[in-house]
Amino acid sequence: MIREAKASDAAHLVRFINMAADDLPLHFWQKSVGPEGDPWAYGQERAARESGNFSYRNAWLAECDGEVAACLLGYQAEAEPAPIAPDTPAIFVPLLELEALAPGSWYLNVLATYDRFRGKGLGNALLAYAEDVAHRAGCGSISLITADTHPDALRLYTAKGYHEVARRAVAKGDWQVEASEWILLVKSIG
Repeated sequence: MIREAKASDAAHLVRFINMAADDLPLHFWQKSVGPEGDPWAYGQERAARESGNFSYRNAWLAECDGEVAACLLGYQAEAEPAPIAPDTPAIFVPLLELEALAPGSWYLNVLATYDRFRGKGLGNALLAYAEDVAHRAGCGSISLITADTHPDALRLYTAKGYHEVARRAVAKGDWQVEASEWILLVKSIG
């Protein structure tokens, strides 16, 4: 069963958001709250907001046997992306550059499944659901960004008709991650 996320799902949402981006959100949240702050609580506050890209209002959850198992989070990309602000942290610049290459698409920001629910077809179901959401939003394509260290995700996306558009080097700074490239994939939808 796929359902709309609720504000009360924020604890799940932050785990999925963080999983999908190799701990980059947690890294950012920790920098935002400082060494004494709780980065998970900060992320949950953001996910529970009524607006913003990472709001629960842009998320859907797949349940399996009554438990939250997987997440889809996405939204329509700007038709005319604004220039990247000069004060944007360097770690986000390659992602924003890639996002700008798919203007007006429905941007699939998060697709993640808890380990114990993998292999049950939830990723396929959520990708199909994303196409329906994107179509209802009037978008002619879906875009997403994944890391070069996610071969299973790349195989899934390719099998579902996504094609590579561009790559950018990962800007790591003090973020510890194995990935070396971000990959933009796009699929046209009818």
